Amino acid sequence: MRQRKLKLDILLIFYYAALIIMGLGATMLVPAVVALGFREWNTALDFVIAILLSFLTGNIFLLFVPQEIRKLKLSWLHGMVAVTVAWFVGMIIGAVPYYLSGFYGSFLDAAFDVMSGLTTTGLTLVQDLDHVPYGINMWRHLLTFIGGQGVVVLALSFLFRDISGAFKLYVGEAKEEQILPNTRNTARVIWIISVIYLFVGTVVFWLIGMVIGLSPLRAFFHGLWVFMAAWSTGGFAPQSQNIMYYHSVLYELACFFFITVGSFNFALHYNVFRGNYREVWRNMEIITFFTTFSLLFLVVACGLAKLGVYTGFSEVFRKGFFHVLSAHTGTGFMTIYSSQFHGWSELAISGLLVAMLLGGSACSTAGGFKALRVGIIWHTLLREVKRLISPESAIIAEKFHHIRDVLLEERHVRGAMLTVLLYIVTFVITAIIGTACGFPLYDAAFEAASATANVGLSIGVTTPAMPAVLKVVYIFVMWAGRLEFMAVLAGVAFIFEAVRRR
Repeated sequence: MRQRKLKLDILLIFYYAALIIMGLGATMLVPAVVALGFREWNTALDFVIAILLSFLTGNIFLLFVPQEIRKLKLSWLHGMVAVTVAWFVGMIIGAVPYYLSGFYGSFLDAAFDVMSGLTTTGLTLVQDLDHVPYGINMWRHLLTFIGGQGVVVLALSFLFRDISGAFKLYVGEAKEEQILPNTRNTARVIWIISVIYLFVGTVVFWLIGMVIGLSPLRAFFHGLWVFMAAWSTGGFAPQSQNIMYYHSVLYELACFFFITVGSFNFALHYNVFRGNYREVWRNMEIITFFTTFSLLFLVVACGLAKLGVYTGFSEVFRKGFFHVLSAHTGTGFMTIYSSQFHGWSELAISGLLVAMLLGGSACSTAGGFKALRVGIIWHTLLREVKRLISPESAIIAEKFHHIRDVLLEERHVRGAMLTVLLYIVTFVITAIIGTACGFPLYDAAFEAASATANVGLSIGVTTPAMPAVLKVVYIFVMWAGRLEFMAVLAGVAFIFEAVRRR
């Protein structure tokens, strides 16, 4: 009986993983068409091979799944493990056009960049980025855009129809809030919001690109790609100098706006679109985010000013503000070279490191602890202080406002504390591994925070020359951090249980 139950579990997981994998494969049509448009024949062929591979893999999975099993109801375990499997297999298939392009030193490097894109991290091992074909650059940025909204959100929007247990898949990708009662409608709302911003953001960056001297075609694609990375807090850019390439205050200001709103909760965007503008000022996540951002910007600014890294307040403000916002939103855009971080004081670097770990909002494209959890921990502290100074017979109730007024309960505290603890433990272990690989402690800690919280800022550790073991570790922590550990832990637990049963 237990063996039969295990077999049913595996087949159901394979079924939904297959659909997600084929959905991701279908999106490769976009870079394939772009490659054809620019007569990049080899690149277009690379994507055709990857598309065929994704559909072949998906159909092999489906071959073993009878019709009656496909109608079974998903459990929480099925949903989480299916997402874990789909992300891992999707990484392998998505790396094929990268590797075949010749711009990566190994298949591991190509897989690293796919996971970095899907998790909206932005760390990269691509070589000679300034000469990468348009088709490859389109795939790099499309991955961040898909990953920001969620691979499962994409599948729920366009592939699955009235599936039982859709919410389990949705939660498996570290999204919990249902904007609408129906999970599929929630997924579609997320994509509608993103596409609206995609149109507006691309036009804004396109116009700025032409103002600063890019040709209309080049300005359009750069605008499209930079917006995709900004909105998805992904950190990729079409040039090796990242945002510094444009040498434009206008470009940086546009980035300020889109990386900030991209880090906000999709439920908040939905409420604003419906005319509830007051939610922006009342929402605990927004209040928490701007409070921690302001404090950390002061820390970084003081660190830069004390060391005299930049001359004049305006330069300190411009560099400090941009990178603290880039770190706190989990974007990873940079207007300096990685090596220049070594000229920053330890205080300034520490401020960036904390900002990366704190992250943006829940149910957004950002990573890290999330402002919602930081706010919950703060309100828990307030509640405990009130309890200490109140009579023993007093009943202390603490509320916070997040879309609606919410009574703080132990489940909120437990969930926030557990996730933050997992992030901290993962960060510490990753930093220790980095030092064991020969990197200085501060460098290893900075890069560990960037990978764990899916940020993408680099102090120079992430290069094609870094040890293979560290590449594998970063792939795992980017993956685990983006899925907020639960789905990955469920997958590992399922494998151990399957082995034990056998």
